[in-house]
Parts: sequence; structure tokens; C-alpha cells
Amino acid sequence: MSLLAIAVLAAGTLAFRLAGPLLQDRVTIPEPLRRLLSIAAVVLLIALACTAALTQGYGFAGWARPAGVLVGAVLALRRVPLPAVVIAAAGTTAVLRLLGVE
Repeated sequence: MSLLAIAVLAAGTLAFRLAGPLLQDRVTIPEPLRRLLSIAAVVLLIALACTAALTQGYGFAGWARPAGVLVGAVLALRRVPLPAVVIAAAGTTAVLRLLGVE
């Protein structure tokens, strides 16, 4: 990525971050739209997580990575502390790869 592209992305990110506090009192968003935007953010994050968990490059990442993500998700839903979730997910993936599961 070129330096110019990085600078443009940084400036755009800064502009979005500043727009919130500056426009907070001037723009009112209806409550149904607020709920829809909140749901859209969650859907976008889930789609990003699924893409990262299931693909590598242009193909399927194999079964070890999704299995590790599944273990991490189950432990996170059970409110296990974050370090234990990360270690268990990474350990699951590592053990499956060690056993030859890709």
C-alpha cells in the first residue's frame, strides 16, 4: 500500500472520529435507525470473523482453524476469562494441526 493511500485512510478515519462529537448536537438519528445501525454493526463483525476463521488467501483454511474458533466461541459464551479462551482456541488449532488435520 502506498504512503499516499495510508495518509488518505488515516485522514478519513480521523474525520469520522471527529464528526461524532462535533455533530452530536446537530444531527438526531431516529430510534429505529439507531437499532438498525446497531444490528448492522454486529452483522458486519460476525461476517468479518467468519471470513477470517474460514478462509486463507482465496481458499478454505482447513478444519483446524474453524475448530479452534468454535472452541473459543463456546468458552467465551460460557464467560471463561479471555486469556483462557485464547489459549484454548490456539491450543485446539495447534493440536489438530499436529495430528495432521488441516
